[in-house]
Amino acid sequence: MMNRMLRADVRASACPHDCPSTCALEVEVLDDRTIGRIRGAEDNGYTLGVICAKVARYAERAHHPDRLRVPLRRKGAKGTGNFVPISWDDALDAVAENLLRAEERHGAEAVWPYYYAGTMGLVMRDGINRLRHVKKYSGFHGTICVTTAYTGFAAGTGRIAGPDPREMAKSDLVVIWGTNAVNTQVNVMTHAVKARRTRGAKIAAVDVYMNATMAQADLAVLIRPGTDGALACAVMHCLFRDDRADWPYLDRYTDRPRDLAAHVADRSPQWASAITGCDVETIEAFARLIGERRRAYFRLGYGFARSRNGAVNMHAACSIPAVTGAWQYEGGGAFHNNADIYHWDKTLIEGLDARDPTVRMLDQSRIGAVLCGDGDALAGGPPVTALLIQNTNPLSVAPDQERVKRGFARDDLFVAVHEQFMTETARMADIVLPATMFVEHDDIYQGGGHQYIILGPKLIAPGAECRSNHEVISALAERLGARHPGFDMAPRELIDWTLRHSGWGTLAELEEKRFIDCQPDFSTAHYLDGFAWPDGKFRFCPDWPNVPFRSPVHAGPVASMPTLPDHWASIEQADADHPFRLTTSPARNFLNSTFNETPTSIAKEGQPSVLIHPDDAAGLAIADGDEVELGNARGRVRLAARHFPGVRRGVVIAESIWPNRAFADGRGINTLTGADAVAPYGGAAFHDNKIWIRRVEAPLAKSA
Repeated sequence: MMNRMLRADVRASACPHDCPSTCALEVEVLDDRTIGRIRGAEDNGYTLGVICAKVARYAERAHHPDRLRVPLRRKGAKGTGNFVPISWDDALDAVAENLLRAEERHGAEAVWPYYYAGTMGLVMRDGINRLRHVKKYSGFHGTICVTTAYTGFAAGTGRIAGPDPREMAKSDLVVIWGTNAVNTQVNVMTHAVKARRTRGAKIAAVDVYMNATMAQADLAVLIRPGTDGALACAVMHCLFRDDRADWPYLDRYTDRPRDLAAHVADRSPQWASAITGCDVETIEAFARLIGERRRAYFRLGYGFARSRNGAVNMHAACSIPAVTGAWQYEGGGAFHNNADIYHWDKTLIEGLDARDPTVRMLDQSRIGAVLCGDGDALAGGPPVTALLIQNTNPLSVAPDQERVKRGFARDDLFVAVHEQFMTETARMADIVLPATMFVEHDDIYQGGGHQYIILGPKLIAPGAECRSNHEVISALAERLGARHPGFDMAPRELIDWTLRHSGWGTLAELEEKRFIDCQPDFSTAHYLDGFAWPDGKFRFCPDWPNVPFRSPVHAGPVASMPTLPDHWASIEQADADHPFRLTTSPARNFLNSTFNETPTSIAKEGQPSVLIHPDDAAGLAIADGDEVELGNARGRVRLAARHFPGVRRGVVIAESIWPNRAFADGRGINTLTGADAVAPYGGAAFHDNKIWIRRVEAPLAKSA
């Protein structure tokens, strides 16, 4: 009998993953439990039919044979991966009993609901906060991704918003700085390449290695990690020197332009070259491009958030278009994220009406210190003895991994993990709950890299016994005696209420439109009526302790942050014992630890490896393909060396994040990254690590 050919039913959705593109999708639905190919929505003005390859093959992930399908209870020692199936009622009862036990012994703050951006849907990502606020569990200071970059951008503009990202296609120069867009934000390249094709625009890229985005640029500016501020100051030096500064704009729209001009007068390309490693000629060429092409769009990425001086670096880069007045032009200005344009009322989603501001906040990035009982990390409060985890995999993605592992190994710590796969974190859990994927539940998404609100409706039935985040949180609330209207509402009801109370219409209207374009008018987006400060001025001189970031927690050496754009040498400097600097840049086929379980992504990435300059490798007698060990005071990691001339000497790149088990000794790359707090509001400096390297004489067999 011949196989019957299925006719795909194509339906609209949105990519749920932690990528600023938040692509509008068209999903082939083959039957009520199966999806096929996914493609970008052509009628969405930002996505324009283009999505990354890993999401295009999402069916490989959704229907993976290793997906978690039933609730599990740990049997035996922690971390052995030995679990037995149990019913949902037994699993939820066990979680509730252990949360209540922790609360009885040490108070509600002993429970820490821990989550992040495994899904960017507002209902499924943020609903855990409703349980947190109602129960008065420990607060969650989310620092692992955006904090430093957001702060640096807002230090100048006063707001996290900028020119319409679609204006890149109308620019004469697109500067892609601090993001490998080919790997992480494919739609940036769509619009930048369109500008080059239709307008003769130039593309300039600034990064720490010659990645796929740098390869597509007309001018690639290769620098050492954490030296962006020096490059930005040298560019501004050239602009003032060569009479390329727009003084009428500066006088009207900026706070201290003459102080800035005097300040950068000695920040020459020669000065910057010594810091960045970039040659003087390239710095001069970069400044000349910016000076000659006023309609320049600065697309500033999340690389700035991965360094101890990242906020200062972001602010310095963001200052350049203020010097040239690029903000005045369509296709000009600076953009990082559009977080502040959506004016959401998330009262029901997050239970904000139950929030108690006196409850302590714990830093997400310092989970290792928190679980190991560090008094400062615990903010003087009780130990954390119960974790409820959704949407994240801290045993792989959190910094200072060895300390994180020690914390999770505590016998007195109860851990419940709601997950899609048996991650490193799930293996350390007492109870594991199977989670739905984005096509299996209703949710709503906002663009970070663009300006759309997009609906992601449930398209197929959940796999096996998988349940959504909202279902789990609501079921636990009932068992815990937590009362709030949001627990009694379906996701579609929460979406409709949130849209209505946020001024975005109704769910029915969004279903009809498919997406809502929230882009502010031109004058607002380009700050032509003034920047978002009381005096309307772009701030070259930030008030760092009072930058408007949504956090009550100051951290790091705030008092030593520079008063004007500069190179702030607060990074982890190489030294005689640690002569190399390591960045853990994003791999093309993984998204943090998501997709590192799918066969195609694994095959395309190959194996954990570190990119090292051939001359550095020769000095260490390291051949291409040799197993090497990287180390510092935090630990050691083994992986393969790959000779790569596209880095500055003394810099190595480990594209990540591979599962810990993929490494020969079972220790992942975040063994080497630090969790010390980053100024001014915290953060994780994943690209800012000093290390040593040596060839391994007797390679280990890969861990199981």
